[in-house]
Amino acid sequence: MVVKVLISDPLSEDGVKILKDAGFQVDEKSGLSEDELCGIIGEYDALIIRSGTKATAKVIEAGKNLKVIGRAGVGVDNIDVPAATEHGVLVMNTPSANILSAAEHSCAMLLALARNIPFAHDSMHRGEWKRSKYTGVEMNGKVLGIIGVGRVGGEVAKRMKAFNMTLIGYDPFLPKDVADSIGVRLTTLDEVLSTSDFMTIHTPLLPETRNMISMPQFKMMKPNARLANVARGGIVNEDDLYTALKEKVIAGAAFDVWCNEPLSDDEKKLLELDNLVVTPHLGASTVEAQERVAIEIAEHAAMYLRDGIVSNAINAPRGKLDAETEPYMPLAERMGSLVQQMVGNHPLDKIEIAYCGGLAGKQTKMLTVETIIGYLRNVVGTANIINALPIAKQKGIEIAETSNDTAKDYASVVEVRFTSEGRTRYIRGTVIGGVPRLVGVDGFSFDIPMSGDMMYLSYEDAPGVIGVVGNALGSAGINVAQMTVARSGTRAMMFLTVDSNIDEDIVAKVAKDVGTDDVRFLDLVE
Repeated sequence: MVVKVLISDPLSEDGVKILKDAGFQVDEKSGLSEDELCGIIGEYDALIIRSGTKATAKVIEAGKNLKVIGRAGVGVDNIDVPAATEHGVLVMNTPSANILSAAEHSCAMLLALARNIPFAHDSMHRGEWKRSKYTGVEMNGKVLGIIGVGRVGGEVAKRMKAFNMTLIGYDPFLPKDVADSIGVRLTTLDEVLSTSDFMTIHTPLLPETRNMISMPQFKMMKPNARLANVARGGIVNEDDLYTALKEKVIAGAAFDVWCNEPLSDDEKKLLELDNLVVTPHLGASTVEAQERVAIEIAEHAAMYLRDGIVSNAINAPRGKLDAETEPYMPLAERMGSLVQQMVGNHPLDKIEIAYCGGLAGKQTKMLTVETIIGYLRNVVGTANIINALPIAKQKGIEIAETSNDTAKDYASVVEVRFTSEGRTRYIRGTVIGGVPRLVGVDGFSFDIPMSGDMMYLSYEDAPGVIGVVGNALGSAGINVAQMTVARSGTRAMMFLTVDSNIDEDIVAKVAKDVGTDDVRFLDLVE
């Protein structure tokens, strides 16, 4: 049977050739509407897209034969990944192919903004000669604030350092020594906003980063501040951006990414501003990057379709583990997520995963990777089995894996020890009847399912705390499904599973009523 591949966005001919040489039938049809795509996707085994096509749940459901969606680029926010996972469709991307192009475009936007190049260019084309009107500012000696000092942000730092700029950055997940190695002084987001002359954004679009820069943040900035965004639309509130530029709250901005692409009618008011440099999502639009992403996605799609080899996967299938280790994959991911939520906005220095009892000596590498994916999911947004370990290494996280034949009280136990800011803690988990269960935290032992919405608190042991917590949650209309309490010396720890999210103000009330600051609401993926 012939494998059929649909390419619904323009793709470099180098990538198309790889797919054809693999013996696949390749059709190139750009500019399809959702309904048009739904009408034909059912006959294809693979869909290759860039940022123009939206692989919605409707499209994925219509893809009865669809096995893989390949995104020639990094971001997969135009793909309904949960829907793809539900339908058994592999989603893959090219996480490193356009890093340099995005970094260079960020630098170009900063320079264009500093020297008013687009506005002067337009003036010249109108036959004008207005030198004084377009007087710019030097980069030399200025402070550059980098919001998200990851792979792209790090490359921007290396290049802008040559302009004799002072580099500061905000990245709660990056260790200090990694930032120091590229010449960036890590600090708070507030300091970056209030002291930078220029700022550039390089964070993923997550619930935590949506509208991260809004009017309160603009008001913290210097009047001469200039902001560039070549990351993702939605990180900056566009209505507040318009007001901040229109009323000269800040001096200028340069944007390559937008909430709606192409721009909605409402967004087009931004184009009227004379202090906003704009481009139509060109961060990855270089000949070199287009060739790299096309070649990379074509090669990896071909490997999967032809040989069943999974690579660059966002939602990799879990079918290649043995019967004894496969049930521990959900446990590993949730333990990694729990570690991240316990650490919060502090860098993780080391994580050591110990496999005890029946798991000792088994093939546990994928469990380790899944633990790191769980940790990184709310840090970078797109961690997968291919890039999780390199990303962790880039963030300076030391990863160790050990085994022990003994597992106290259980047949098999996974123990995760993690160190952040000099403090080492541990959590222990197991699987009983196919259900991941948390059985220990630090010196406390208990047994509670790890799923959905949870809360924990550590406090000085005293009578009445269970009632205080129950009353606080009950008054807020939050139903407690399960509760477990463990004691160690004069301290106690309580874990609860609940039926709904617990707002920050309720968490704060519980902390105040109990008299502890060690309280967390936990959201563990199902």
